[in-house]
Amino acid sequence: MSSIRKAGGMNEGPHRSVRRCLGKQSRIRIDRANDTGWEGNVGERRDDAGDAYDMLTVFCSDKDFDGHYSHFCKQMLWPVFHYQIPDNPKSKAYEDHSWKYYVKVNQAFADKIIQNWKRGDVIWIHDYHLLLVPGMIRKKLPEAKIGFFLHVAFPSSEVFRCLAVRKELLEGMLGANLIGFQIQEYTRHFLLTCSRILTVEATPEGIQLEDRFVDVVHSAIGIDPVSLNKHREENEVKKWLAIMQERYQGKKLIVARDKLDHVRGVRQKLLAYELFLNKNPEWRENTVLIQVALSAGEPTELDAAVSDIVTRVNSTWANLAYQPVVYLKQDIDYAQYLALLSIADALMITSQREGMNLTSHEYLFCQDGKIYPNKKHGSLILSEFTGTSSLFGRNELSVNPWDYRQCADAIKQALEMSEEEKTRRWEKLYQSVAHQTGSHWFTEFLSHLDRSYEEQHKRDQTYVPRLSMSSVTAKYAGSQRRLFILDYEGTLVSWGPVNQIIPVSPQRTLDVLNDLLLDDRNTVYVMSGRRPEELDRVFRRVPNLGLIAENGCFLKDCGSEEWVAMADADQITNWKESVKPIMQYYLERTPGTHVEERRCSLLFHYNNAEDYESASRQASDCASHVNDACESLRVHAVATDGAIVVEPLDWTKCTAAQRVFEQLGEHMKSDETHKQPVDFLMVVGDGREDEKVFRWANNLGDQNQIKNVITVSLGSRSTEAAATLTQGVSGVLNCLQRLASVS
Repeated sequence: MSSIRKAGGMNEGPHRSVRRCLGKQSRIRIDRANDTGWEGNVGERRDDAGDAYDMLTVFCSDKDFDGHYSHFCKQMLWPVFHYQIPDNPKSKAYEDHSWKYYVKVNQAFADKIIQNWKRGDVIWIHDYHLLLVPGMIRKKLPEAKIGFFLHVAFPSSEVFRCLAVRKELLEGMLGANLIGFQIQEYTRHFLLTCSRILTVEATPEGIQLEDRFVDVVHSAIGIDPVSLNKHREENEVKKWLAIMQERYQGKKLIVARDKLDHVRGVRQKLLAYELFLNKNPEWRENTVLIQVALSAGEPTELDAAVSDIVTRVNSTWANLAYQPVVYLKQDIDYAQYLALLSIADALMITSQREGMNLTSHEYLFCQDGKIYPNKKHGSLILSEFTGTSSLFGRNELSVNPWDYRQCADAIKQALEMSEEEKTRRWEKLYQSVAHQTGSHWFTEFLSHLDRSYEEQHKRDQTYVPRLSMSSVTAKYAGSQRRLFILDYEGTLVSWGPVNQIIPVSPQRTLDVLNDLLLDDRNTVYVMSGRRPEELDRVFRRVPNLGLIAENGCFLKDCGSEEWVAMADADQITNWKESVKPIMQYYLERTPGTHVEERRCSLLFHYNNAEDYESASRQASDCASHVNDACESLRVHAVATDGAIVVEPLDWTKCTAAQRVFEQLGEHMKSDETHKQPVDFLMVVGDGREDEKVFRWANNLGDQNQIKNVITVSLGSRSTEAAATLTQGVSGVLNCLQRLASVS
């Protein structure tokens, strides 16, 4: 009995890429937790799997596996990730009892990895079946290097929030150091979902948690061209090419291979093909649709509907010599699959949602004409709702699978397209496929994981050293042009509510600042989120102090009485007009909240709300609404303690600090005595906005633009500062007082 090698394209990309790349990268050991995966079937215990496949084996009972995979994964997660919310009674019953099996199987994988993990191992977890594993491992192995990649689509927050266990799933994923998605759209959906459901700070680079940062990226997977090229040279492929050439001589072939489920759009494809034949009688008897449909399990209403359409089309236009639809409700072996892709005139994919459709990549590769020169550079009809569509730059024939007329017109265009246009489109598509290979995806993700892990470790409070006063004092004493940029709230004074006006600042802070400014070699700026008039009132007794207000939107130079607006007033007015109605909507629905308008920002305060938990959820929804609706206006909403702050992206503490540095460079030119306009820079802060200033200052030091750079964080969160102070405001004032006393 001969074995049948099934066609690829559905899940083969990761496996082949890993096999090929592991052979190149000796630093990755496949005998460890790095290569834990699925093998075998329900009811089959493979005690030899560990040795036979060189991997660790996770055993689970049939009941656990069935509840995890068949019920929760396929009946709950798969539909939701593809924008089909399960609302039938069967699915609702599954959610309640199958969740415990999902947790149990995830825990079994996590336990196996934890038991076998060694320092230096890389843990890479894949797809929606194991969303909880990163968080489970992180609890036991806080030092582990963990990557997670989701191969399917990630839905918008409106869809994902329908899951009862939405928080648990997100927190599980956030156990990773790096989370990867196929395309930018899915990355954006994930960031907004985390911001909305978990009320965490989402940036374009990732998610800021209380104790660490999680990088979030997109990197599209691809195929293995080397393996594909090798297999299509086999005699079995050539045999099937000859058979199909004879069988369909003189016919145009439209081919497709899909799972028979509601996501893949097989029904829509057949209806569009039926419409095409109705509208274009000249193509009847001259074109054939070959649809390979992989069974998704038990027969469903969709099976019957698809079979009815196939029967109707064939009974309408078939004759003894012609059958318009060849419908195979079974998979085909790999040789037939490659022959089919090579001889096709067009490939048609009408998925309603899909991550990365690798069948389209394999089709384009097989259309180079090397093994079948008579037909090459065939057209690709591709649903705009696949992740693949975002890679191809509209060189495919993009269709909306729900628009049957558009799909029918695309079939006609594909069949009647000139050779020149087909070649032009195929060459551009082929470039994308050749570049975005599985090996490229594999190495790119692991390289990014290495960088993310190292960067996150640098920021970890337990790895950032405490500030060495002796070292700072020595650098201070040996410098002549010093610049201090100091945060106000939580750094120079104890933190108060963000909307509270402090009429009198603690006297000790004012005294320390005045002592620092007695030395003409010192330039001091205080940065704050408060209004200009508030800072004027607080620091009126500190002459020659520079001020940065509203997180960088206003700047007051040392010795000046005038504030300079850094932000564009028209742009601020424009985005406020869009944000105010959104805030008003949530204000009316959340008793005890109020909106504060500053010159360059808006704040939604809910600290005194009647129901704090409900208000917190409303505030989170408000932030997500603003971030989603006003992205093009260059503003973002972020959660602070008891408030949501909406502020511009283009003017920050960092941009104000850069402006200060540039002005000092203009006023204090380099000379023989002073090689740099500033030779000592100290930045001290405790909040999220200060992190950008830390990064900016550290870069100046790395680029040797400033000889001595000291960045200090007071917060307990992960930080980009080079040192920490654990004594809070008192520690900062003691440090500054000691420097001021140095002659």
